Amino acid sequence: MEPAVESAPVGAQASKQAKEGSKNRSRRRWRKGKIKASAFSHSMDLRTMTQSLVTLAEDNMAFFSSQGPGETARRLSNVFAGVREQALGLEPTLGQLLGVAHHFDLDTETPANGYRSLVHTARCCLAHLLHKSRYVASNRKSIFFRASHNLAELEAYLAALTQLRAMAYYAQRLLTINRPGVLFFEGDEGLTADFLQEYVTLHKGCFYGRCLGFQFTPAIRPFLQTLSIGLVSFGEHYKRNETGLSVTASSLFTGGRFAIDPELRGAEFERIIQNLDVHFWKAFWNITEIEVLSSLANMASTTVRVSRLLSLPPEAFEMPLASDPRLTVTISPPLAHMGPAPVLARLISYDLREGQDSKVLNSLAKSEGPRLELRPRPHQAPRSRALVVHIHGGGFVAQTSKSHEPYLKNWAQELGVPIFSIDYSLAPEAPFPRALEECFFAYCWAVKHCDLLGSTGERICLAGDSAGGNLCITVSLRAAAYGVRVPDGIMAAYPVTTLQSSASPSRLLSLMDPLLPLSVLSKCVSAYSGTEAEDHFDSDQKALGVMGLVQRDTSLFLRDLRLGASSWLNSFLELSGRKPQKTTSPTAESVRPTESMRRSVSEAALAQPEGLLGTDTLKKLTIKDLSNSEPSDSPEMSQSMETLGPSTPSDVNFFLRPGNSQEEAEAKDEVRPMDGVPRVRAAFPEGFHPRRSSQGVLHMPLYTSPIVKNPFMSPLLAPDSMLKTLPPVHLVACALDPMLDDSVMFARRLRDLGQPVTLKVVEDLPHGFLSLAALCRETRQATEFCVQRIRLILTPPAAPLN
Repeated sequence: MEPAVESAPVGAQASKQAKEGSKNRSRRRWRKGKIKASAFSHSMDLRTMTQSLVTLAEDNMAFFSSQGPGETARRLSNVFAGVREQALGLEPTLGQLLGVAHHFDLDTETPANGYRSLVHTARCCLAHLLHKSRYVASNRKSIFFRASHNLAELEAYLAALTQLRAMAYYAQRLLTINRPGVLFFEGDEGLTADFLQEYVTLHKGCFYGRCLGFQFTPAIRPFLQTLSIGLVSFGEHYKRNETGLSVTASSLFTGGRFAIDPELRGAEFERIIQNLDVHFWKAFWNITEIEVLSSLANMASTTVRVSRLLSLPPEAFEMPLASDPRLTVTISPPLAHMGPAPVLARLISYDLREGQDSKVLNSLAKSEGPRLELRPRPHQAPRSRALVVHIHGGGFVAQTSKSHEPYLKNWAQELGVPIFSIDYSLAPEAPFPRALEECFFAYCWAVKHCDLLGSTGERICLAGDSAGGNLCITVSLRAAAYGVRVPDGIMAAYPVTTLQSSASPSRLLSLMDPLLPLSVLSKCVSAYSGTEAEDHFDSDQKALGVMGLVQRDTSLFLRDLRLGASSWLNSFLELSGRKPQKTTSPTAESVRPTESMRRSVSEAALAQPEGLLGTDTLKKLTIKDLSNSEPSDSPEMSQSMETLGPSTPSDVNFFLRPGNSQEEAEAKDEVRPMDGVPRVRAAFPEGFHPRRSSQGVLHMPLYTSPIVKNPFMSPLLAPDSMLKTLPPVHLVACALDPMLDDSVMFARRLRDLGQPVTLKVVEDLPHGFLSLAALCRETRQATEFCVQRIRLILTPPAAPLN
C-alpha cells in the first residue's frame, strides 16, 4: 500500500518558493527601473534634470521634516536640503561650460574635451541622485524602506556633488584665463602652483567609497571596487613589511572590512594616494606579473605559437638614412645613467614565421622558466609584410610587456602580424632619457632585423598606451632627427603628451579618478624626470624602513645624474640659427657620413666635460645636422644650457606646506607682480565651501625642471618643424580620462599643421582600458578601435590609377 502523501510540507515549500520568486522579480524590477531611470535622466537636458531633482528634494525634505525629532529623519531632511542647494548652485556653472565647450573640440565630428567630460560627470552624479530621490519618494512609507542604507548613499553622493561643484568653479576659472581654444593653462608657473596647491587639498575620499566609479559604465564598477579593496589591503601589507618586496597576491584578498565599509575604504584610499611613494605604486601595478595571476591571464587569452623574451646586445650598428640609403648613421646602445646594457623585448606571433626559429634569434632568447606548449609545432608560415613595434604603459615606473601580453596576443591573432614589444628600463632607477634611448635603440634594431622577427618590414606601426604612447611619439621624433626610417604610422592609446604640471579641465578629473589620482601622476612624473622629492620623511616613509632609505638614496643618485640628462637634451635642442651648407649632387666626401653622425647623441653628450657643453663640438650633433632639415626661424627652437640646467625646487610648493603655509602664500602674493594677470584660484560664491582633505598634506615640492618642457619628454610642446616630421598619428582617448586634453590638444596641433591625424574618443571607460579588454563589451569595442587604427596603418596605400 502506497504511503500517504503529506500535503502540508509541500504547500509550505510551494509558498516559500513563491515568496522567493516574488522577491527576485521585485529585485529585477528595481534594477530594471534603475537602468531606465538612469537612461531617462541622461536624455533630459540639464535644466530639466535639475528642476526635477530640486522638486523631489523639496518633497522629501518636507516629508522627513514632519517625521518627528528622530536622528535619521533629521539627517535625511538635511541631506535633501543639501542636494537642493548644490544642484541649484551647480546648474548655471555647468550650463556656461557646456555652452562654450564646442570651441575646444577637435572638430564637429569629435565632440570631446575636458569641459564636456566635467559636465558629463556632474550629470552622472545628478542622475544618480535623481534616481535615488525618486526611489525614496516612492518607498519612504514602506515598512521595508531601509532608511540608514539610503541615507548613507545620499550623503556620499551629496559629498561628491559638492566636490564636483568646486571642480566646476575651477574649470570656469580656467575658461576665463586660457587663450581661446587652448585647454592647458599657459600662464606664470607660480600661478599654476597656486592653483594646484589649493586644488589638491580638496577632499577625495568620497569618490573612492560608495561613489567609486559612478561615472564609468556599470560593467567597470565591480572591477574598480575589487581594485580599491586590493589597493588598501596591499597598502597595509606594504607598510608592515620592512622592505615592501615580498608582498604577494594573498594580500589582495584580506580586506574584508574594506569591502563592507565603503567610507573606511574611501578614507584609506585617500591616505594611501597622498602618503605612499612611487615605490609602492610600482609594486602594486606590477602585482599582475605574479606567477599565479599572470598564468590565469594567459589561460584566458589567445594561445600563440611564439612568445619569446629577447635580449638585444648593447652593440652599435649602422642604419641607412631614409633620404639616401648610401649614407648610414650609427645607432649606439643606450648609455644614460646606467651605461651600456642589453635591452629586453618580447616577440609575439600567432603563427611561427620564417626567421623566428633561426639560430640568430635563438641566441638572443632569454629564458623565462619552463613554458607549456599547448599547440603542436606547425610548419613555418611566410614572413608577414608588416610589423607592429609596441611600447607598454605604466606611468614610466611600472609594468613590462608581460603585463600587456594578454591583449597583445589577441592583436597578433587579429592582425596576423608579429608584435615586437619593448621592455624599457623604468624610473626612478632609470629616469629620462634612459627609456627613450632604449626604445629608440630597440625600434632601430627591429627595423634592421625585421627578417628575424618574421616580417619583411614593408609596413611598420608604432603602437603604445599611456606612457608608451608618449614614447611612440618621441621615438618617431628621434628617428626623424637621426634621418632613419620613421614608422608608417603611430597608434597611441590615451597618451600623455605633456608632462608639465599644467592645469586643464580634464586633469581636474584626477581628483576623483581611482586609476590616475593627481598625486600619483605627480610622483610618476617626478620619478621619470629625475626630480623625486629628496629629503621628505613623513611617518609613513619611516614606517617603510629600508624602503624609505632606498627611496632617499635613489633620489640622491638621480640628483647627481640630472646634469647628464640635461646635457643629453641640450645636444638635441640646441637649435640655433646655423644653417648647413647646401650641396648639389653628393661628392665622394659628402656621401661618406661624418664622424659626428656615426656617434650616438647621448654618448657624445655624456662623454663631454660639463664645461664643454656649449662648444662647437657638441653643436655638430644637433637635430638639424642629423636630419638634414632646414632650420626654423622660430625662437622656440633655441634652447640654452641656462634653461636646461639642473632643476631646483620652486619656492611655491605643489601642495600646501605645513605650519604657516597659508600666511607665507599670502605674503608671497603681496610681492608678486600681478598687474593685469588674472588669478587662477577659483572664486567660490559666498556661502559655498568645498570639503577639504583630512589626510594631511603632501610633502612633494613642485620642481620647475626644464626637462619636462622639451619635446622629447612633452611632444605637445615640440616646435612645428619637429611635429611635421611625424607620420600619420591615430589617437584613441577616453572621455573620462584625466589625460583626455593631452590627446585633444595634440591632435589640434597636428591638424593645424596639416599633418594626418585622427582622434577617436570612447565613452564611459577609464584610462588603461586596453588592460581590461576582456572585462566587458565596452572595453572589447574600445580595444577593437585600436586594432582598426593599427590595421589602417599596416594596409599599404592604394596604387594610383593610370
